[in-house]
Amino acid sequence: MLNNLQLSLQFGKLADAATHRAALPRHSVARWIRHALAVDAEITVRIVDAEEGQALNRAYRKKDYATNVLTFDYTQEPVITADLVLCAPVVAREAAENGKSLQDHYAHLLVHGTLHAQGWDHETSAADADDMEAYETEILAELGIADPYAG
Repeated sequence: MLNNLQLSLQFGKLADAATHRAALPRHSVARWIRHALAVDAEITVRIVDAEEGQALNRAYRKKDYATNVLTFDYTQEPVITADLVLCAPVVAREAAENGKSLQDHYAHLLVHGTLHAQGWDHETSAADADDMEAYETEILAELGIADPYAG
């Protein structure tokens, strides 16, 4: 049984907002996140442009570039509360470069960010990275999405 999710889905100022909105129907976003949850959650997903993505990454991670997904986790118990910020132009570029659909890449990054919100971390060790990738692949397979790390 899947855990409960209170979802806020927000879109910042995007030049090609219609493309990203079409790839992110609310019911799909909720389904992808719920498959990655170990407990109930309250999550805000915000889709941003490169300028906002870069500003957030610079302010919170001291890295001066826009990245695909940022996870801001606030609590893990009794419910997960987190913000997932995805940078639309970076996600679109990566999807095109890797020959993946925009929707599948968004699904992967939302699962990835949701795992981060629960304490998973691929930057702590190679073993942790392998474990997180394997779990992401398993979750995505349940959703009918190909292994994002294959190839």
